[in-house]
Amino acid sequence: MAILQFNPLDDETNPAVMNHETLGCAKTGVNFENPHPPREESEDNDQPTKHDTAPHQITKDTMSTFEPVITIDAKGHLLGRLASTVAKQLLNGQKIVVVRCEALNISGEFFRAKLKYHAYLRKMTRYNPTRGGPFHFRAPSRIFYKTVRGMIPHKTARGAAAMERLKVFEGVPPPYDKVKRVVVPQALRVLRLKPGRKYCTVGRLSHEVGWKYQDVVARLEERRKVKSAAYYERKKAARKQLAEAQKSAKIDDKTKTELAALGY
Repeated sequence: MAILQFNPLDDETNPAVMNHETLGCAKTGVNFENPHPPREESEDNDQPTKHDTAPHQITKDTMSTFEPVITIDAKGHLLGRLASTVAKQLLNGQKIVVVRCEALNISGEFFRAKLKYHAYLRKMTRYNPTRGGPFHFRAPSRIFYKTVRGMIPHKTARGAAAMERLKVFEGVPPPYDKVKRVVVPQALRVLRLKPGRKYCTVGRLSHEVGWKYQDVVARLEERRKVKSAAYYERKKAARKQLAEAQKSAKIDDKTKTELAALGY
């Protein structure tokens, strides 16, 4: 998932100290009241000059690319940081599937996270708690879903369409067990928290507050990992056989050219 990062200030410009030199007045001879330098004329009218686009503007070269569907493995990610990245991409039109939501992390002690969740459970509608809400989801996937929903204007048509592009699951159900999964580096716990900092998992928190399927998901995950390991061993053996066959095979240049044209 490509995330655009840009700095509106140049490396040589200190935002705390603004003088004639940093504003470009000393080199161009423009007075301090009008610090913007005159635009340079380009030899080719189709090519923009260095003053046409500011460093913080998005150009064609910095635009993000889209995939049909992105599958994110949520294990080891921080809940809020991953949710903010996913929310931004959903609003941009990207379809996203998040698996293994029970392995999401929350920074801080487990006791603190549990106290905050119980405070959330106490929030209710006085006139009719069973119908008026708020509805307190216990499943890890629904906790992540509601976290993303809080970062999106979900009551508007644009926000509702964005939420329809999101799918969340505990574990890795079919067909996503055979799909390439990715991570979001800017949301990984090992890259964001200092070593030794305390954290807890959303799966444990959900289990403590009433989620009943922790053992079921764990059992299904064990089966999936066994199948995945067996598939990987078969794939390594097939690669090894192919490499040995390519070394021992005697093929002339004409045949190699024809095979390359067919994609072999």
